[in-house]
Amino acid sequence: MDTAPNNTLERWLTGPRFGTLPSPASLPAPKLSFEFFPPKNEKLEADLWTCIRRLEPLGPRFVSVTYGAGGSTRARTHDTVARLARETSLTPAAHLTCVGATREEVDEVARAYWEAGVRHIVALRGDPPAGASQYTPHPGGYAQAEDLVRGLRRIADFDISVGAYPEVHPAALSADADLDYFKRKMDAGANRAITQYFFDTDVYLRFLDRCHAAGITLPIVPGIMPVTNFASVKRFSAMCGASVPAWLEKLFEGLDEDEGTRRMVAATVAAEQVRILQANGVDEFHFYTLNRPDLTYAIAHILGARPVAAG
Repeated sequence: MDTAPNNTLERWLTGPRFGTLPSPASLPAPKLSFEFFPPKNEKLEADLWTCIRRLEPLGPRFVSVTYGAGGSTRARTHDTVARLARETSLTPAAHLTCVGATREEVDEVARAYWEAGVRHIVALRGDPPAGASQYTPHPGGYAQAEDLVRGLRRIADFDISVGAYPEVHPAALSADADLDYFKRKMDAGANRAITQYFFDTDVYLRFLDRCHAAGITLPIVPGIMPVTNFASVKRFSAMCGASVPAWLEKLFEGLDEDEGTRRMVAATVAAEQVRILQANGVDEFHFYTLNRPDLTYAIAHILGARPVAAG
C-alpha cells in the first residue's frame, strides 16, 4: 500500500519541520578581514584602491595583500602594504613566503615591513614559481612556513597568521601528516590561522574538531570566497585542493552570460555560509575579495556589518 503523501498540504502536515537560522539582528556583526592582491598595472592599481576605499569604512580587523606565485609580486606587495599603513586607517597584513629567496633576503623584507609600521605578517610556504611542478626549498632559504614563523619571531614581535587547509593541502602525504604540520606551524609562534576557502560548512567544522583533538587552541579563521565566476573557481579549486559541491554547480548552471544573477547567487551563498557558521559559534571571517568590493560589501551588510564612524 502506498502511504506517501499525495498532495502538497499533506506533505506540509506530515513532513519534517526545519528550524530557521537565527535572524541577522539576533547575532552581533561578525569580525571581518579582507584579502586583496597587488596590481599588475596602473589600471588595476586604480581598481585596487577603489576596492580598498569602498571596504575601509567597515572597519575590518585587518586587510592582507597577497604574493604572486613564486614571490613574483614581492615589490608590488610591499608597496601596497606600505601605502596602506601610510594612507589609510586599516591594519595591513603582508603575505611573506619562503619561495625564491635566502633567509637573509626574507628577513630584510620583514624588517622593512616593521620599519614601515606593518606589524602583521601572513607567513606562508608559498606556491612553486611559474613552470615548476613542485615546491623546492631555496638552498639558503626557509624550508617551510614553520621555519619562517620562527625566523619572524627572532626579528620582531609580529602578529603572525599562517594558512590552514580544511580539506588537506594538495602536497600533503595524508590528512594526519597535514594536521601534524599545521600544528607545528602554530606551535612555532603563530597567532592564528586563516583557512583555504571551502563551500560546505561541515568541512570547516569537522576540521575544527580534528584540530581541537590534536591540541590546537589558537583561532582558525574561515576563509570565504564569494563565487562570481564559477568556471574560474572550479579550475582554481582543482589546483588548490578545495572541493566544489554539486549543489553549487547547480546554482550557477545557465548563468554564464548573466553576471547580475551570478552576483546575487554569490551573495546569497556566501551570506548563508557565514550565518550557518555563526550559528555554530564562529564569529570571525576572512573574505577573499578578488579586488571586487561591491559583492563583499553587500555580503558584509547582510551580516550586519555597518560603516564605522571615523575617530
